[in-house]
Amino acid sequence: MRAIDIIMKKRGTNVRDENGNKTLAASTTLTADEIKFLIDSYVAGKVPDYQMSSFLMAVYFNGMTFEETGALTDAMLHSGDVIEFHKDDENAGTIFVDKHSTGGVGDKISLPLAPIVAACGVKDPMMSGRALGHTGGTLDKLESIEGYNVNLSEAEFKRGIAENGFAMMGQTPTIAPADKKMYALRDVTATVESVPLITSSILSKKVAEGADALVFDVKYGTGAFMKTTQDAEELANFLVKTAQAMGKKASALITNMNTPLGRTVGNFLEIEETVECLQGKGPSDVMELTYELGAHMLMLAGKAKDRDEAIAKCKNAVESGEALKIFLRNVSAQGGNADLLMAQIGKRRSEHHTQIFAEKDGYLSLDAFKTGLAGVYLGVGRNKSDDSVCADAGFILHKKTGDLVKKGELLLDVYGKDDSCLPQAVEMMKNEAISYSDSAPKTNPLIYKVIQ
Repeated sequence: MRAIDIIMKKRGTNVRDENGNKTLAASTTLTADEIKFLIDSYVAGKVPDYQMSSFLMAVYFNGMTFEETGALTDAMLHSGDVIEFHKDDENAGTIFVDKHSTGGVGDKISLPLAPIVAACGVKDPMMSGRALGHTGGTLDKLESIEGYNVNLSEAEFKRGIAENGFAMMGQTPTIAPADKKMYALRDVTATVESVPLITSSILSKKVAEGADALVFDVKYGTGAFMKTTQDAEELANFLVKTAQAMGKKASALITNMNTPLGRTVGNFLEIEETVECLQGKGPSDVMELTYELGAHMLMLAGKAKDRDEAIAKCKNAVESGEALKIFLRNVSAQGGNADLLMAQIGKRRSEHHTQIFAEKDGYLSLDAFKTGLAGVYLGVGRNKSDDSVCADAGFILHKKTGDLVKKGELLLDVYGKDDSCLPQAVEMMKNEAISYSDSAPKTNPLIYKVIQ
């Protein structure tokens, strides 16, 4: 095989129609062997970046079938280490289930979700990412807990799941290295927005962590990667069907990310809200989405026969206090100080602080994307992958989209990494993220659609 032949096959060939006009014939479906050859050769350094870039552009324009995407995912998955739970006798018959979100602002759902489903008997191997751009990162939130370690070995990861039902870790250099190399190329060659490439990137990491079943939270809206419900539904279908083509159980929820989730945006602030959720006091939107995703995880794991039973079990895990106990056990198991964490709730704040008040009467709207960008000024997120974040930066939202506010009412508390960052963040919030209207804004349901 030659890389150039595979690229040409996916690109298509120029032909002339009956009128003599030149056109590009449809590309041909690649075989699993061709895809594996290309990915293996690229990781081994035998295929240069410029050829892989050409292949990525061909996929961007011509797409891939579910079968091709499954083969691409499998090749990327096996470009590095794959965690195997079923080699261990004690895991016989266990279905390991994880959840993946396509990212958003105030999206701390993974944090309360994992201990809730663990309290219901689900084993959850959770591999998460870091903040980049306007979107928050689960690993940064966890590392705001003093001492918490997300850099686990495979043995530590497995032990945490065996003892507490879940563990939290980041992607290691040896897990799906093809994805890391290819994503860097996609970022600089304008090929990020390709559904097959997004799908293979997500699934290669999630399957490598050892999951047998996956629930996807595919977000749409201003603060999401997919801006429309149509684009989100296309991605959700691709994720579910490709996962199934790989022999995995899967379902997806398409959810609204036009406005921030919950009442906090930030790293430690979202840990605080996680504890509130596990105490049964979390914001209604966060609790609703957590329970819905948890219900699908329970059903895929065989721990509930239907949604109603699954929701009831998730709520009982919170009301009984078991989910909070498991969360705090995980904190201790991964090096954090659980007692200190609980003592800091409601008290730990950046000293660099200001507030935003309503400038007029009206119904409030908060834009998720602009709020996320303002958070980057504060130190919540990153412009580049090697930027540092501030654990105590962020927003506390005292009012949310749809609330009727009076001029002078407190809307947000704002916490920054230093005093100099506050004016920029406040200006963006006032001029771009916050708006007022005379009538209540139209709001879409939090959960738009479920794909099984």
